[in-house]
This record gives sequence, C-alpha cells and structure tokens, in this order.
Amino acid sequence: MLCAPVVEREAHEQGKTIAAHYAHLLVHGTLHAQGYDHERVRDARVMEAREREILAALGFADPYEG
Repeated sequence: MLCAPVVEREAHEQGKTIAAHYAHLLVHGTLHAQGYDHERVRDARVMEAREREILAALGFADPYEG
C-alpha cells in the first residue's frame, strides 16, 4: 500500500512529478514481487537496470539520475 501524502512529499523532495514517483514505486514493488532485490550491489544493479528499462518504455525518466 502506498501512502499518498508520503509519495507526494517524496516526489517534491526529489524534484519528480507525482506520476513519475508513483510509476517508480509501482515498478519497484512489482519487481520485488517477481523476486528481484537490492541487498547486494550486483543485485541492485540488475534491479535498477530493469527499473530504468521499464520506466523508459512507459515514458518516464531515469529515477536514479541526478
């Protein structure tokens, strides 16, 4: 479950649109549900690369850039 006020606050703090932040959180959570994790550096790189690919296909910028 996502808390709308927290998502909005985080988006503002990170200089992202609310839609972009929601998209990232949903993609991130979906990847976790599929078994991805970011506990180890290598796993984090794999997961973040997949997030970037999916978000780009959806028309969103790289959430880790900047």
